Amino acid sequence: MSPQRRTRSGVAAAITAGLAVSLAACSAPASADDQSYANWDEVVAAAEGQTVKLWMWGGDEQGNAYVNNVLAPAAAELGVTLEQVPIADTPDALNRILSEVQSGTTDGEVDLVWVNGNNFGTGKEAGAWECGWTDLLPNMALTDPADPLLLDDFGTPVDGCEAPWHKAQFTFVYNSDTVTDVPTSLDELLDWARANPGRFTYPAPPDFTGSVFVREVLYSVSGGYENVPLAFSQADFDALTPALYDELQDLEASLWRGGETYPQDSNELNQLFADGEVDFTMTYGPATLTELVANGTYPAGTKVLTFDEGTVGNASFLGLASTSGSKAGAMVVANLALSAEQQAAKAEPSVWGQFTVLDLDQLSDEQRALFEALPESPVVPSYDVLSENANPELAAAWVGPIDEAWRQLVLTQ
Repeated sequence: MSPQRRTRSGVAAAITAGLAVSLAACSAPASADDQSYANWDEVVAAAEGQTVKLWMWGGDEQGNAYVNNVLAPAAAELGVTLEQVPIADTPDALNRILSEVQSGTTDGEVDLVWVNGNNFGTGKEAGAWECGWTDLLPNMALTDPADPLLLDDFGTPVDGCEAPWHKAQFTFVYNSDTVTDVPTSLDELLDWARANPGRFTYPAPPDFTGSVFVREVLYSVSGGYENVPLAFSQADFDALTPALYDELQDLEASLWRGGETYPQDSNELNQLFADGEVDFTMTYGPATLTELVANGTYPAGTKVLTFDEGTVGNASFLGLASTSGSKAGAMVVANLALSAEQQAAKAEPSVWGQFTVLDLDQLSDEQRALFEALPESPVVPSYDVLSENANPELAAAWVGPIDEAWRQLVLTQ
C-alpha cells in the first residue's frame, strides 16, 4: 500500500480553509479531552503553556546541544516548554508508549520521539503513534510531497503519523593518511579489509549502524539492491541471506581483534577510529565529520568514501505519541523543527550538521539564503553528491531477522 499523496496546494488549502483534521481520527470539535483541532490557530491556542517531552537517543552530544540550546529556546518563544529526555535506545520510548496504550493513559510521559525504521513500523501497527496530524503543520508546505524518503519509512507508509526532521545518508569514512588504495565499492572495501587485517570492523547488530552495514553487504553480495525485494518474505530471506553470512563469516578473521569481539555501538567504533586503532568508520550523519575533524577528535586526513553503487539513504522523523496529553504543543514543536530557520541551524556543521528535509525550490529567497550561507565542508561532499545512486531501505520486517541471524551465524560461530 502506498501512502496518500496530497499536493502542496492541497496542503495549503487545508490549512487556509481550516479543513477539519482530528488527532483522534474523528471530526469532533476541539476540546482539552479529545485534543482534536480544526485548524492551525486552534493548535497554537491549545499549545500555549504546554510542556512537551522529546524522547531521543542521548548518545549524540551535538544533537543534545541543538535541541537544548537552539530548538527549546525557540519553542519557548512560542509558549511551549520543550524538555529533552535522553534515552539509550529508541525502543525505550516505544515501550513506554505501548505500556501507556495498554493501560489507557491519555497524559503520558512521552510526547515526541525521534524515530524511524522498524521502531516506527512496530509502533504504528500497535497504535503507538497519532496519525493524520501532519497536514495541519504549515511548514509541511516547504517539503516535497512526492519525496519518497518522506512518504515511506523503511517500507511503512508514513500516513501523517510522523513529521520529517532530517535526512541521512549512510557513509563510509577513512583516514587518507593511512589508506592510500582507496576502495570505490563495498566489494573493494571488504577486499581491503582482508588485505589489511585488524584495520577494519563494524558495530555488532542490532546497533543501528552495524545493522545497516550488514544490509549494505546483503545488497553487495546480491549484485545490487535491485536484486533484493524491499518487502520481506521468508522465501527471499532464505534464498538471499546465505551468501551474506558466508561473506561475513569469511571476513571475520580479518577484522579488528580477529573478529573475536565487535564494537557494541557506533560510538565505540568512532572512538577506535579517533584513536587510530582502525582506518575506517561509518555513519548515518556524515555532516558531523566537519566539526569532528576541526576540533581534533578525528585525524586531519579524514575523508568520505563515495561508492559507485551508492549507499543506503533514509529520513528521520518526529513521532507524536498517541498517549500524549500535550499534542498541540508537540505539533507546534514539530512545525517549528520544520521551519527554514531551524532546518538551516541544524544543518550548520558546528551545530549538528544534519541534512534538511525541505525542498529548497519551495523556499523564499530569504529562506534559501540561510542554506546558501552554510559553509562548504573540506571533509564532506554535498548531500547531492553523497546521495547519488542512493539505495532504498529494506522494509522494517527484514531488519530483525537479519540481525538475529547475524547473531547466530556470525557472532556465536
